[in-house]
Amino acid sequence: QVQLVESGGGLVQSGGSLRLSCAASASGRSFRIDVMSWYRQTPGKGRELVATIASADITNYADSVKGRFTISRDNAKNTVYLQMNSLKPEDTAVYYCFSARGATWGQGTQVIVSS
Repeated sequence: QVQLVESGGGLVQSGGSLRLSCAASASGRSFRIDVMSWYRQTPGKGRELVATIASADITNYADSVKGRFTISRDNAKNTVYLQMNSLKPEDTAVYYCFSARGATWGQGTQVIVSS
């Protein structure tokens, strides 16, 4: 079973930056991250895909975050990151990490951007 643990959320002013981390592991067996994504969700809305990183570091971003967010990975640490710059109040959401391998979600980390 794959486990994902997110960290790095918090409260930041508009224009500020945060870096989210998602550490992956699997109990009882070796595990390597494959296609990993970050989603976000606000109350009353479904989860929105923010960014994806695949093997060979191919990345894809939602139009709303292009040029501001960067997804990256450290395969040695089985960790995926989301660097968020120039944050806006509309980026406020719970951010979730998703591993395609195992179809597993993290528990989410809250990001609040104040105006």
